[in-house]
Amino acid sequence: MTATVANERLQKRFAKWDHDGSGRLERADFEQEAAQIAQAFGKSEDSADVQPIKNALIGLFDYVAQEAGSDGSVTEAQFMEVTGNLIFEKGEAEFNRTLKPLVQGIIALCDKNDDGKINGAEFATWLTALGMDRSQAAEAFQKVDKNGNGELSTDELLAAVREYHFGRSDVELLG
Repeated sequence: MTATVANERLQKRFAKWDHDGSGRLERADFEQEAAQIAQAFGKSEDSADVQPIKNALIGLFDYVAQEAGSDGSVTEAQFMEVTGNLIFEKGEAEFNRTLKPLVQGIIALCDKNDDGKINGAEFATWLTALGMDRSQAAEAFQKVDKNGNGELSTDELLAAVREYHFGRSDVELLG
């Protein structure tokens, strides 16, 4: 992946999470992200279904803030440095460890038949909640379902998120 592509993707992620437009990420921005996801699914932000995602997002903020040496907010430059290091220096294992709770929360929220995986319809629900139309969601599912079994496990979905951020895929899965 070129540095330009990586930076564009990371800047987009920063802008998406900077809910108040302050140019800094704060815990409240990640709580707002969880609230928006809850709203998209017609759930209360305090519902048990949303708590894993909320906890994962707060954990992600805490990770970035700690790595940036900040206790309350993170500038775009700090975010770019920390996430760039996560992608390019720390590698796939650390990326997986950091993002897996969020992916597990997504699956838990979308998995209507409680089999620990998400099928095409459940996947489409996630992506349409993030603003993608159903036809794009179906196409994205086909690209992400590498083994073609019609389901995505935590590991498969995590691999797809990782492939996007490592520049090996154009399928954006976190909105």
